[in-house]
Amino acid sequence: MWLKPEEVLLKNAFKLWVTEKSNDYFVLQRRRGYGEGGGGLTGLLVGTLDTVLDSTAKVAPFRILHQTPDSQVYWSIACGATREEINQHWEWLLQNIMRTLSVFDSSEDITSFVQGKIRGLIAEEGKVSLVQEDDPEKFREALLRFEKWFGLPEKEKLVTYYSCSYWKGRVPCQGWLYLSTNFLSFYSYLLGSEVKFIVSWDEIWKLEKSSNVILAESIHVVAGGEDHYFSMFLHLNETFLLMEQLADYAVRRLFDKETFQQEPALADPLQISKRGLETHARNEQFRAFFRLPREENLLEVYESFLWVPFSHFNTLGKICLSESYLCFASQDGSQCYVIVPIREVVSVEKPDSSSRAVTVCVRGKRALRFSEVRDYERLAYGIRRRCGAAASPMHITAGEVSGEACHTLIEHFEDNPEEEALMVGQKSSSKAVSTEALMTVFHPQDAENLDPKMLKEKMKEQSWNIHFSEYGRGMSMFRTKKTRDLIVRGVPEFLRGELWLLFSGAVNDMATHPGYYSELVEQSLGTSTLATDEIERDLHRSLPEHPAFQSDTGISALRRVLTAYAYRNPKIGYCQAMNILTSVLLLYAKEEEAFWLLVAVCERMLPDYFNRRIIGALVDQAVFEELIREQLPQLTEHTTDMTFFSSVSLSWFLTLFISVLPIESAVNVVDCFFYDGIKAILQLGLAVLDYNVEQLLACRDDAEAVTILNKFFDSVTNKDSPLPATVQQAPVSNNDRTSHPKVDITDLIREAYEKYGDIRSEEVESMRRRKKLFVIQTLEDTTRQNVLRVVSQEVKFTAAHLDDLYGLFKRQHFLSCYWTMNSPALLHHDPSLPYLEQYQLGRSQFCALFSLLAPWVHCAGRDALSLWAFHLLDENQDGLVNFKEFCCGLDTLYSGTFTEKLKFLFKMHLSPVSSADVPEDGVIRRSPERGRGKVDLQAYLKQWQDELLKKEENIKDLPRINQCQFIQFSKTLYNLFHGDPEEESLYRAVASVTSLLLRMEEVGRRLQEPGTPTETTPPNGEASTSPEGSSDTPSPPSVPEPNSHRQEVEWSFAFEQILASLLNEPILVRFFEKPVDVQARLEHAKATQLKV
Repeated sequence: MWLKPEEVLLKNAFKLWVTEKSNDYFVLQRRRGYGEGGGGLTGLLVGTLDTVLDSTAKVAPFRILHQTPDSQVYWSIACGATREEINQHWEWLLQNIMRTLSVFDSSEDITSFVQGKIRGLIAEEGKVSLVQEDDPEKFREALLRFEKWFGLPEKEKLVTYYSCSYWKGRVPCQGWLYLSTNFLSFYSYLLGSEVKFIVSWDEIWKLEKSSNVILAESIHVVAGGEDHYFSMFLHLNETFLLMEQLADYAVRRLFDKETFQQEPALADPLQISKRGLETHARNEQFRAFFRLPREENLLEVYESFLWVPFSHFNTLGKICLSESYLCFASQDGSQCYVIVPIREVVSVEKPDSSSRAVTVCVRGKRALRFSEVRDYERLAYGIRRRCGAAASPMHITAGEVSGEACHTLIEHFEDNPEEEALMVGQKSSSKAVSTEALMTVFHPQDAENLDPKMLKEKMKEQSWNIHFSEYGRGMSMFRTKKTRDLIVRGVPEFLRGELWLLFSGAVNDMATHPGYYSELVEQSLGTSTLATDEIERDLHRSLPEHPAFQSDTGISALRRVLTAYAYRNPKIGYCQAMNILTSVLLLYAKEEEAFWLLVAVCERMLPDYFNRRIIGALVDQAVFEELIREQLPQLTEHTTDMTFFSSVSLSWFLTLFISVLPIESAVNVVDCFFYDGIKAILQLGLAVLDYNVEQLLACRDDAEAVTILNKFFDSVTNKDSPLPATVQQAPVSNNDRTSHPKVDITDLIREAYEKYGDIRSEEVESMRRRKKLFVIQTLEDTTRQNVLRVVSQEVKFTAAHLDDLYGLFKRQHFLSCYWTMNSPALLHHDPSLPYLEQYQLGRSQFCALFSLLAPWVHCAGRDALSLWAFHLLDENQDGLVNFKEFCCGLDTLYSGTFTEKLKFLFKMHLSPVSSADVPEDGVIRRSPERGRGKVDLQAYLKQWQDELLKKEENIKDLPRINQCQFIQFSKTLYNLFHGDPEEESLYRAVASVTSLLLRMEEVGRRLQEPGTPTETTPPNGEASTSPEGSSDTPSPPSVPEPNSHRQEVEWSFAFEQILASLLNEPILVRFFEKPVDVQARLEHAKATQLKV
């Protein structure tokens, strides 16, 4: 490749280069130790330097230098990994540059011209591929090393690279770590010792930062049962974060089948860059912190002070601007943050240029004053452009506004509920949709009721009203420590729905999608799917003790919300526990509000919770276990098996404690969840275990521990709840109640925040990413074991060979996803399918893998053979072959008898297809989505019954093979023998058999047609002549043309005829019964699979 011209010293102490070609202006050199005369001490030294030094000119074995006759200065302009590559560059120089140089008068002009030409070539090459790299020149050098050392397909995108040490035992190997879209690769070469390995991101079980006595700080990677340690990074944290992002990207793309349609930086695996990954991570963190919709991206960040009127001081923080939101978060520990939807901005002013201030006025006579903004004019312009708000006539210039007027505007906080519309842009709801929260309908508050609980409720309401008057109400409310304190104390009943919407961010979704829910309800009305069947089954199991769900009003609202969501998100459809959560949402929120709250929970706050494998819940359970080890070490020491905590806490996470706590207490937990996210659930779980730690340590078994926790949850009450006894839940167990004193939910939540409130949300998210790798791989390992257990009963492969085959099959499946987002595996993946159907191969993937593993190594027509095998093994004709079908076909070719192998080949030719007959994506039938499309359960049951009743196929049941099929069958036999030591003898045997069969058919036809002239000549024996003296594959025997006037009826053969004829040729029998070295074929496939 062409290099940016740099001066080099031609004569050096080690004489590492040998000149092979030269002229007046250019020199082509070879690295000493490469090619002829390589090896020895020189080769070792050169290889070590090439690995350690960061310069392609020193790494590549060939280079071209530019010189002028009257100058001693040399310039490196090109390098190459192979002689062919460097010769191409040399020829280009001779043809395009040499003739031009003679017109220049001075050496400086010649050098300037050559350098300009080379830079132009580099710029042309890097227009697309390197446009996002910080240092294109160094990146091009690293890319050359990456391609040379690892031999991965050209489509693999190198993201970045780092110099580091890899610990092989107790010996560090200095080398280079390469991070690409799908692989983690390392290379080191020190004094003859080469260390090189490639690990795909989808194989990684664990990725963490670690330290020990030997390694102060390192990155620990576990993949394929092996531990890898990398240390001595210049920027270890940066490296680790990027590795985390690439591993997470692989998991979400390959296992979760995400297509990143709303993330342009990640949508194309061929264009992934370090900058794009960093941007994606920053956007996700931004959205998670401020609970914003998925469409929002962080566009601009400004450091500034925000005037906090209730505290009368400026707090330092950062302004974060996205397409539709202006957000501020403090950085001085005050935990103050504000979210302002651009749609609520009324005007943007620049009152004081000396303080570089910007005032943002919002609905409800509210204003936010940002000062000391470095680029305040750009900020003001950006907000105005997005909201269309212009400065009012009285504030056209900054000088016209007095400081006193601005201060008055900022302090003008009036509580005007009628002006502060919480829901912006809503259309009138559909008549079929309930417009009242169920708690309002079934338990209206009595304003004249003055019992102690209602008085306490009124005091809570008054506290919140004071908070609203000071901090604002609605989306632009200041959120501080005081807000959290009020949440911990419990939210008043009538404010619960409003605050849930606000803190979850669901209010934003609802405001920007007016009428969306009503349309979904109408579209999903009357649909019949697997999801709707499950919903109907669970409707009456949702808070059955509550009066709201003992009536048609509550049941109908619950049905509409769940059905509409299943229609909106068919990937999730409906999962158990969604009904319980939605029931509680409907108690305190209107129907449309409950729908958007469900969207916020399922798609943002609890990702991957509600699917068949509940991966999100399992990940959070793993995070919970790690927190138990850190916060409650005494439990860890007592409990050797931590899976107990996973099993007992699953319902805590799936239902947010709703299924284990009385409803009047559970809603307080939901309050905290909507404000603090999963962190609140983790804190409460730790507090529950801490409260019962002494009793749990005294337990003899898991059953006793479960009983203790159940009794504890029964004892949790909400002494301040104004709900009547008919609504409150009675304890499940009343036995031995004296041993469990009542525990107030407010005290329990307060204790959770006091003891474990220092757990940061950022730490939880980081643990989630790490634990997700382990959870995914554990589930994958379970899938692998189940698949192998089923398939091992059908084939003769050993357990080790079957395990290797599964690894190859799974890798081939992923290869179809590595470099494209439009593969059949991604587009038609259905996670609800059984284990065997999780990984399937389309046509092109199957043919590539089958060609690698087919027992006939030198077969000339492997592509056609693979296509026919795919068509034969695809029994249900859905355009996909699963692992069981694949293994059964290979097992026949590897371990089957002569008859079984011949039958397999025979059936392949009964209805051969061409590549044009199969759709390009390899998929004919698409699997129905869980949320839409009716699943034909009867068809599944019939297919299952047919498989159970399937009997051994009798060779007499096989149809006859016609003329065209027999000709192709003969060609296939010839192709199989290509390259075999007994190739010539095998050709003769097949020619003899085909001639014999044709004569037999001709005789049989004449006996059946007595009117046929006896002088009809049978096919001659020309085809039986051996292919001596020719290296080409001989043609099959000549046969009469199908349209010949002598052939009114097409001839055909039965399988028994072909079998009997071939059995007469011992050499053919020996060829097919020759044992196959399965291990060798598997090793060959492993070594070449990535290079195909």
